[in-house]
Amino acid sequence: MEYIDCAIVKRAVGYRPDDAHKGTMGTLLSVCGSYGMAGACLLSGTAALRSGIGLLKCALPKSIYPIAACRMLESVYLPLEENADGRTAASNLPVLLEQKADAVLLGCGLSVCGDTRELVRGFIVRCCKPMILDADALNCISDDPAVLRNAHAPVIITPHPMEMARLTGVTAAEVNADRERTAREFAARYNVTVVLKGAGTVIAAPNGRTLINPTGNSGMATGGSGDVLAGICAALTAQGRDPFDCACAAVYLHGLAGDFAAKRLGKISMLPSDIIDELPNAFISCLA
Repeated sequence: MEYIDCAIVKRAVGYRPDDAHKGTMGTLLSVCGSYGMAGACLLSGTAALRSGIGLLKCALPKSIYPIAACRMLESVYLPLEENADGRTAASNLPVLLEQKADAVLLGCGLSVCGDTRELVRGFIVRCCKPMILDADALNCISDDPAVLRNAHAPVIITPHPMEMARLTGVTAAEVNADRERTAREFAARYNVTVVLKGAGTVIAAPNGRTLINPTGNSGMATGGSGDVLAGICAALTAQGRDPFDCACAAVYLHGLAGDFAAKRLGKISMLPSDIIDELPNAFISCLA
């Protein structure tokens, strides 16, 4: 095992050409949010925008579109048909699969129901672009993670210990008892990159390579921090770099921005949005 450092961040972020434009810097399709969970969609989307993505397409239930559009001006939106509970209807899958995108973020605030389970499984088996699965996208497949073996493109999953416990059929305590082994074995079994979040986040590749993140602090232990990480990871992946390097870089930058926020505001008072505010400084620090 090894630790992540700025060299990996530089490799994942790469050089930004002087003649770059939004069409060359990647398009991210974010399928996130549900009635009552608009914040997760906004946090992940804003983090993606702060991470260099050329174009963000935010696909969300039409009931929360007015809220999102007023708060996140830089995204384009795909207001979707929803079920009676305000969750994205599975009938939207064909339209979503037709969207031009370089990567897909799936799960932040999506909620779990019959429609979202069908939607997530449909994406996994039919999408040909790299996918980042977070939060409820993982909960939607927790009863059958073997569906991950049917993916046609690289997949990055970003579970916290409880989500990992649901995927593996053990307890969160058992996951935390040997985090490195848990992440490594799951990555190899299902051919995915695993980002097992927590103090000293573990990133494991299907080939067994495993890295540990040295950045971050306990002030990040609040709802929404994981949505920020998912947005960073998805934005870097959509820009065309190696998915494993992007996962490592995202975790490092996320933690470093959290460290800057804690230094400025203290660990008690900092918010996930404060992590996003410090992302520019994290990028500058790593790429200097």
